[in-house]
Amino acid sequence: MKPTQILSKIQLAVLTLMMNFAFVWTSAQEKAADLKVDVNVDKGGSSAGIMSNPILWVAGALIIILIVALAARGNGNSRA
Repeated sequence: MKPTQILSKIQLAVLTLMMNFAFVWTSAQEKAADLKVDVNVDKGGSSAGIMSNPILWVAGALIIILIVALAARGNGNSRA
């Protein structure tokens, strides 16, 4: 091997290590994540409205399923 090839490989390795060190250093400078979570569940007020009632959602879903089933069934008089 020629001495210049060895020197260029060493330079490349040193440059790579320096770049990795710089990347780790800049990543370590970032601010830590803010993990404070404030959950406010209002169960007592009527401000949520009618759309938050699960019984109405179930009843509405059943009505839609019934309408789709009746529409898909048809009247049975069609000839193929």
